[in-house]
Amino acid sequence: MVSADTKQYTGSGLVLAVLGAGQFLMTLDSSVMNVSMAQVASDLDTTITGIQTAITLYTLVMATLMITGGKIGTILGRRRAFGIGLVIYGLGSSTTALAPNLTVLLIGWSLLEGIGAALIMPAIVALVAANFAPERRPAAYGLIAAAGAMAVAAGPLIGGAVTTFASWRYVFAGEVVIVVLILLVLRKITDVPPEKVHLDVPGAVLSALGLGLIVFGVLRSSEWGWLRVRPDGPAIFGLSPVFWLILGGLLVLWSFVRWQTHVTRTGGQPLLDLTLLRNRRLTGGLTMFMMQFMIQAGVFFAVPLFLSVVLELSALGTGVRLLPLSLALLVAAVGIPKVWPHASPRRVVRLGLLSMLIGILILAAGMDPGANAGVVAIPMLLMGIGLGALSSQLGAVTVSSAPDEKSPEVGGLQNTATNLGASLGTALIGSALIVTLSSSALTGILENPAVPPAVQQQATTEMSSGVAFVSDSQLTTALAETDLDPAAQQAIVDVNADARLEALQAAFALAALLTAGALFASGRIRR
Repeated sequence: MVSADTKQYTGSGLVLAVLGAGQFLMTLDSSVMNVSMAQVASDLDTTITGIQTAITLYTLVMATLMITGGKIGTILGRRRAFGIGLVIYGLGSSTTALAPNLTVLLIGWSLLEGIGAALIMPAIVALVAANFAPERRPAAYGLIAAAGAMAVAAGPLIGGAVTTFASWRYVFAGEVVIVVLILLVLRKITDVPPEKVHLDVPGAVLSALGLGLIVFGVLRSSEWGWLRVRPDGPAIFGLSPVFWLILGGLLVLWSFVRWQTHVTRTGGQPLLDLTLLRNRRLTGGLTMFMMQFMIQAGVFFAVPLFLSVVLELSALGTGVRLLPLSLALLVAAVGIPKVWPHASPRRVVRLGLLSMLIGILILAAGMDPGANAGVVAIPMLLMGIGLGALSSQLGAVTVSSAPDEKSPEVGGLQNTATNLGASLGTALIGSALIVTLSSSALTGILENPAVPPAVQQQATTEMSSGVAFVSDSQLTTALAETDLDPAAQQAIVDVNADARLEALQAAFALAALLTAGALFASGRIRR
């Protein structure tokens, strides 16, 4: 005879498949967009900077709404929140699949899918707990995480193949189909009953606004400058708007902390339990999560640009070149806990960061005019090993740092940290890349005697707001429509090629500095 407790956890195979599919969807988008950037930019008649904006805002929306999404799930019930999130996500995917321009892409992918993900991801954690016996939950969480890792591994190949042989739009159309299939079997999942809790609306607004202002400021730094106003750029009291955006974001976040303290003191229900942030082990794990995704997102942004724009590989070719990273990440994430079960988390994390640092430095050194696609093979392998090492430890570090009843809030903080890191990583690395490209291209044109003086004067004016990251073929086609002589056209193409590689070197150098900084922060991880 089966006990009531046993009946509660039957049908776990289907539950695992449903929740794993949800986690797979959340991770697939960014992988697909990274390898298809050049094609998406061309189809939507925008620039790489425009696609950078879409990637950054997608993760930013998730980061700013993740804790709020968890609270909404508590109020509505986790299964209902999961379903509502799926519907919003599906609407976003269908909008993205049909997007005629960047604006619609931002609405569909960055906004709607981001909102949907903010409801889905916190619900997954709670639904695992409701559908699996305590002794089976660690394995279930591990398989859910593996589904996300599979998306990282398969995403570049799926996106590359579909983009090369059809269109990137079909990936998002396929996501709508998966969403519908999940919704059809959602009732088979045991729900987490709603709780009578109060949503701290002022806290939700303040946290979203503060984080949003900071990341948006970093994102616009390549065009507006960090402090000094760029030529023809906007100014507020003689300084770049980026300075005021970041300062304003920090002040809003300070106000958020003060408001949470007030709500707690008056017996209310704050959006975030600030006592969690006094937990050194938890904040150490969250810091490393943010650093990991900051570095990962930055490298994932820059490497596909090298492959698809500089070397002009197809989306499929780009995805194939990223395969060593994906496979190494999977092997390391699964293998390290089995081979080295009692290892010091701090040691594993540090070894992982060192592996990532070596890989990034090899990438930076390999950006020369004679570089080819083979230069990324070993760095991708080292990056994958490093990321897998971090993935094998950090989840356990954060979960074990707080009592079980705080696990939903810890999960919300973890998702916020990872998505905030991804937003900042894409914005920072993209900003460094575009600023260096513009500066290097302008200097090259001004110092090249083959470029006519009239073109040099025009470049001084037009390049101040940033240069598009374009391939030699795109630039050659554009120059062919001008009245410049062939020597001047070739000189400009050569300058652009050198500037692109210098920009990529700057991007990887910044990623290396961030990785070195993460090594210092790793001291807060338990031994």
